[in-house]
Amino acid sequence: MAKSTQSGPSDDREPGVAFGYRAVAAADKQKLVNEVFSHVAERYDQMNDLLSGGLHRLWKDDLVVLLNPPRSARPFRVLDVAGGTGDVAFRILRAGGAGTEVVVADISPAMIAEGRTRARQEGLGARCRFAGANAEALPFPDRSFEAYTVAFGIRNVTRIEEALAEAYRVLKPGGRFACLEFSDVDVPGLDALYDAYSFTVMPAVGQVVTGNGAAYRYLAESIRTFPCAAEFERMIGAAGFSRVATRKLAGGIVAIHSAWRL
Repeated sequence: MAKSTQSGPSDDREPGVAFGYRAVAAADKQKLVNEVFSHVAERYDQMNDLLSGGLHRLWKDDLVVLLNPPRSARPFRVLDVAGGTGDVAFRILRAGGAGTEVVVADISPAMIAEGRTRARQEGLGARCRFAGANAEALPFPDRSFEAYTVAFGIRNVTRIEEALAEAYRVLKPGGRFACLEFSDVDVPGLDALYDAYSFTVMPAVGQVVTGNGAAYRYLAESIRTFPCAAEFERMIGAAGFSRVATRKLAGGIVAIHSAWRL
């Protein structure tokens, strides 16, 4: 595959990158994130069902409706970043026509292994390819995809700005960026309930189901340290995207951010 035309991630000696509520060296964050997902890969989607009451399925369906892959044989290549288990990719393939193909890029070997197994089980292996890749230095040529999706993954990258720049680079002119991510709650009272749930129930359920409550404490912390919706919109625009829009769901617990490369 062609290498990125960018210089790649910044110097990994840079200190003070957020890993949840901790500040860690940039060189250490990706390893720590990989350790989190290596522990939860097999039961990641099951945990999503338990912790969201199944709502994550509706949110992902909304993402695919927004993407609106063509139901035809016209080529439509999608790059799904941080989508290791294939949950979003499979939805896109079922919604699109024969010309729709998805490349799932994930930096976690455990998540990719789980996704490949599921793709075979679903009979979607012919149109769904998996690649080990860093969102900040994607191993794909410029202007090679019609769409870029990322669901609940961009907050785990070390440098969000570099991931957004790479998203812009690999999209064709007229390509769509669509991101589903946790957001800032905007319903009075819900924010306190959500905090209590995130820092008590999530780690407790994670400990019982996966044997790793600490992984789900990190995930709760990573949600709180992610930029608010307005700031993330600004970052998307700064990466070069146009027509940036945000649609909040579930009182602001999650949001779908969309934009175009013109």
